[in-house]
Amino acid sequence: MRTPGAAPVVVGVNGAAESLAAVRLAAREAVTRGRRLQVVHAFQWPDPRFGAPPQSYGQARREAARVVDRAVSAAQRCTPGVRVSGAVTDGPPVRVLLRLSRTADLLVLGDEDRSTDDGMPLDSILYQAVSRAFCPTVVARGPRPPSGPLLAAVDGSPESLSALHLAAEEAARRDAPVEVAHVVRRGAEQAGRRVLDTALAAVPELHDVRRRLLVGDPASTLVRASCKARMVLVGPRGRDGTQFLGPVALQLLRRGACPTLFVHGTTATGR
Repeated sequence: MRTPGAAPVVVGVNGAAESLAAVRLAAREAVTRGRRLQVVHAFQWPDPRFGAPPQSYGQARREAARVVDRAVSAAQRCTPGVRVSGAVTDGPPVRVLLRLSRTADLLVLGDEDRSTDDGMPLDSILYQAVSRAFCPTVVARGPRPPSGPLLAAVDGSPESLSALHLAAEEAARRDAPVEVAHVVRRGAEQAGRRVLDTALAAVPELHDVRRRLLVGDPASTLVRASCKARMVLVGPRGRDGTQFLGPVALQLLRRGACPTLFVHGTTATGR
């Protein structure tokens, strides 16, 4: 295991059950990567000069500190040996998370309530942080570590190649099998095989990989495939180079069944 380095694994918490799932995943990732874990809660409260009573501010600040303390304790319980610290950081959550992502090895976030299919507004904290972070960002799913292969989705874009390079690193780190998937519409199988050939040729460090040429709608097909994966790795912007999340990445964010790693930018160490 590497000596814990300067670039931490950062996890954002808000007191919800989903953020505790993110803490457990982040603790495992920190130990696996030989990094320290930084737990952060972004605190924002109206200025008392504009009508917020001082005692309400103090009460909210104490509750924020308790949120962090519970998260730190959860990390220590689930992953003995993790080096973890916690902090309440003043500022809007998205701004705090983006700033920390500049110097992080990995950013980990909890899933949001998906009680409705379309459920995630584009101004949500999760969407904004995932689409704009400066380092790879993983969204936790479920209460326990899933089994199965790492599933890297490629579409011919430079960002999907970045996801494939990271999949090679993660496979070596976890001693886990890798599946590389490309989804095509019916009749485009030959072009799809070329995309897979080109992608795998560009990542020679990836060994013993299973190729998967899938037919169907890319977003829904990859969402179904995520049910049997340990983690999905995807380039968030796709071939159209959209400023935020591409349509496939957005559906994986909304409906993915396993932890999903959005690979844009590089780790702080790589930068």
